[in-house]
Amino acid sequence: MPTDWIVAAHLFATVAMTGIIWFVQVVHYPMLARLPHENFGELEREHCDRTGFVVAPPMLLEAFTLGWLILEGFDSPLFLFTAALLGVVWLSTFTLQVPAHRALLQGWSEPVHRRLVLTNWIRTVAWTLRAGILAGIFL
Repeated sequence: MPTDWIVAAHLFATVAMTGIIWFVQVVHYPMLARLPHENFGELEREHCDRTGFVVAPPMLLEAFTLGWLILEGFDSPLFLFTAALLGVVWLSTFTLQVPAHRALLQGWSEPVHRRLVLTNWIRTVAWTLRAGILAGIFL
């Protein structure tokens, strides 16, 4: 089966998430500190809902197409390294960023916000590396 469209979809999803994560890291997360703290939990709920709507489709597409490409025989060490990087992204998301967002749902916390911004560099670096390596492999 031709895999060109799967490769294109995978690369698109990765590059899209790389752009999104850089925006989140440099603009969005730092600006959370400037929101009113008295109703921060409500604002955080809206942030989580809206962000999930934007990031879930490309994240799921990226994971789905990665699995498909591995099943199609994409198994070079460099490609598998990018798969490991995606594992780092998902692990970081569900063990570090999601718990921080859950804590912020209870209200503003400077230490939790600081931890969110700091630990998000894990995803920012991992997605950036993935995008660069995959572009080198596929383009």
